[in-house]
Amino acid sequence: MNLNSSITNKLIPHFLIIGAQKCGTTSLYNYLIQHPQVYAASQKELHFFDIYFKKGLEWYYKQFPLIKLNKPIITGEASPYYIFHPHAPKRVSNILPNVKLIILLRNPVDRAYSHYYHQVKMKTENLSFKQAINEENNRLQPELIKMLKDEDYYSITYQYYSYLARGRYIEQLQTWMNFFPTKQFLILKSEDFFSNPNVIFQTVLDFLGISPYQLKEYKKENTNNYPKLDINTRNKLYNYYDNHNLRLYNYLGTNFNW
Repeated sequence: MNLNSSITNKLIPHFLIIGAQKCGTTSLYNYLIQHPQVYAASQKELHFFDIYFKKGLEWYYKQFPLIKLNKPIITGEASPYYIFHPHAPKRVSNILPNVKLIILLRNPVDRAYSHYYHQVKMKTENLSFKQAINEENNRLQPELIKMLKDEDYYSITYQYYSYLARGRYIEQLQTWMNFFPTKQFLILKSEDFFSNPNVIFQTVLDFLGISPYQLKEYKKENTNNYPKLDINTRNKLYNYYDNHNLRLYNYLGTNFNW
């Protein structure tokens, strides 16, 4: 692809935080862009490889800062829908084959419930949580078929109402790892990040190959208060995810103790 000369002096993304949604991606990105060697994109979530791919590569590169001569700086973005979108892995591998991929994974029961209340807060969800998870497959399956048939088809339903599906991490990781070698992934447990952000932050900096850096404050972003999930529903969801989580642990060789 021939790129306009106005963007050939733009930094190419060194990293992508690809997910998962409601797992701490906003906080991590905001920490990273406070590092003197990390320059921010025009916004955290560019959604190029999922929603706005038709805008083209020139548009995408324009969202990143200019190259600074003699300065060892990097840039990147965080779009947590990437990990779940069926076409994103192939698109990223074609355009950014050497990019470093950062993934935060949270207990999928907590993630699903947080995701649901995010949609309620956005006034896009009218069903109760129980109704929403019971209806999820009916909502998503027809949309996924359309997305697979037409790469340009955008499904707001698939993006918004994928409460359970997004927590089946094993399916998503296997897809991504078909396109990228293991060494390009950093997979983190969200609960570790929430409880000890400085340690995880230093791990990320090391993965990105930039110098250690201490922030004055590790402020949590997008924290919301919502009713506690009833124990019966919680237990049902733990049972639902039990086999998916076990497959994930075996695949990664790591037990997240969810």
